[in-house]
Amino acid sequence: MLNLRRLHHIAIICNDYQRSKKFYTEVMGFEVLQEVYREERDSYKLDLSFHGEYLIELFSFPNTPERPSYPEARGLRHLCFAVDNIEEAKQQLNDEGVETGEIMIDPHTNKRFVFFEDPDQLPLELYEL
Repeated sequence: MLNLRRLHHIAIICNDYQRSKKFYTEVMGFEVLQEVYREERDSYKLDLSFHGEYLIELFSFPNTPERPSYPEARGLRHLCFAVDNIEEAKQQLNDEGVETGEIMIDPHTNKRFVFFEDPDQLPLELYEL
């Protein structure tokens, strides 16, 4: 068995780099650790952290193919972020122009959650602690 320690990062390829950078930094509240433009690949790589923990690599590449991103599609289902108050967080997203689903209740934990999407329709979830 591998001696895994923790999740290191999540890599996301976006369509519109500036739009996604704004979403993850200004709407979601991630901090920029490092931003690099790789001329040979015509690609940006943005390292993002949350409360000092490196979590997301945001990439841009020219002419990327589309991928189905519905929560029930094969592959990555969604990324989930914990919040203290689901109504407050949902309202903050809505105030930023981000559409959200209805708040639902997990039948196994009785915790509340809501789905929404990033600028490339990557499914995201907020889960109330």
